[in-house]
Amino acid sequence: MTDAPSEPQGTEPQGSAPQSSAAEPASPDTAAGLASSRRLTMIGAMFLMATSAIGPGFITQTSVFTVQMGAAFAFAILISVLVDIAIQLNVWRVIGVSGLRANELGNRVLPGLGWVLAVFVFVGGLIFNIGNVGGTGLGLNAMLGLDPKIGGAISALVAIAIFVSKRAGVALDRIVAVLGALMIALMLYVAIVSQPPLGQALANTVAPEHVDFLVITTLIGGTVGGYITFAGAHRMVDSRVTGIEHIRDITRASVMGIIVTCIMRVLLFLAILGVVAGGVHLAGQNIAADAFEAAAGQIGLRFFGVVLWAASVTSVIGASYTSVSFVTKQSTSPRVRNGLTIAFIVVATAVYLVLNQTPQTLLIFAGAVNGLILPLGFFVVLWVAWRRRDLLGGYRYPLWLLILGAAVWLLTIYLGWNSVAGIAKLWA
Repeated sequence: MTDAPSEPQGTEPQGSAPQSSAAEPASPDTAAGLASSRRLTMIGAMFLMATSAIGPGFITQTSVFTVQMGAAFAFAILISVLVDIAIQLNVWRVIGVSGLRANELGNRVLPGLGWVLAVFVFVGGLIFNIGNVGGTGLGLNAMLGLDPKIGGAISALVAIAIFVSKRAGVALDRIVAVLGALMIALMLYVAIVSQPPLGQALANTVAPEHVDFLVITTLIGGTVGGYITFAGAHRMVDSRVTGIEHIRDITRASVMGIIVTCIMRVLLFLAILGVVAGGVHLAGQNIAADAFEAAAGQIGLRFFGVVLWAASVTSVIGASYTSVSFVTKQSTSPRVRNGLTIAFIVVATAVYLVLNQTPQTLLIFAGAVNGLILPLGFFVVLWVAWRRRDLLGGYRYPLWLLILGAAVWLLTIYLGWNSVAGIAKLWA
């Protein structure tokens, strides 16, 4: 098991030699310190998954669909969250119990399959990171009036600083948790100020005025597609919080990560719904920014800048960390891995600065690639749960969870098929 960028935490990796029986038992202070460190790691992994999902595309997507569907969008959010929970429960449990990353599991299932998955994740993550860096520039522009390219470069340096740190793992866990909490707090404020019709939203959650399945599948792909599916679970593995004894922590963190994402989406939905219900027409290039400004004036616009910047910079961090984890081995030293992660950020930033605008065609292509990653990666996870009990240390996988995962996997096939169609149209 590879050392995480931070100090090893949790249990010993699989295959490690047992400690000598002569070793002194851990003191209460040491045990408390380990428990606290493990808690921080799980919180960091949870927020890494959640904040990776909450990027510039997430904000744009939620804003546009709210304007299009109104209160009926609440039902789409509910269904997407339930599907997301089913996926993450399986992904986190299999990866957490096995102590192996998704690409390593893929190679155990079929030699070379893990590297195919790694290529998809790496390419999609790199292209999406260009958009994420662009989002940080737009965020600082709305917040401080900075030129977007200058803002993007400064934000990239902030992300790089995390991986330059000698305790990169601890810095990573803390920064994503703090920025995630900040986003939720600001969104809550704007949601309250906009005074959304809560009764109408609640009614549509269970009895929608109309249903759009394309919107639902788009939400699912945007929340657990591509590298996002594995961001938190890979962080957990790199921090050595793995094994059967940690199943309860693994399950709790996986569900809480989706719930954090859900809270953010619901608050953004309510904030914009309140503006729309108030009679404001939103049809500009930046619906979310217009909605924030309509709800809370100039301070609302500044808050939007903070939210967009935080969402974008955490997505830069999550995409870079997770993409590099797919193309490095667990035996790779933290220094080499952090160096590759920094290079990943530098390349994405350089492309963003050279181009006059965010490459929309590339982002569409990356979105289509992400649609292929989910069914392939999730298949590996379910196959290990069903047929490779040896990789789970003999753990008897819950049948209900496996059946639930298989049902959701069929939906990911549909998503993947749409992605293939999207690629075909792109190159036509």
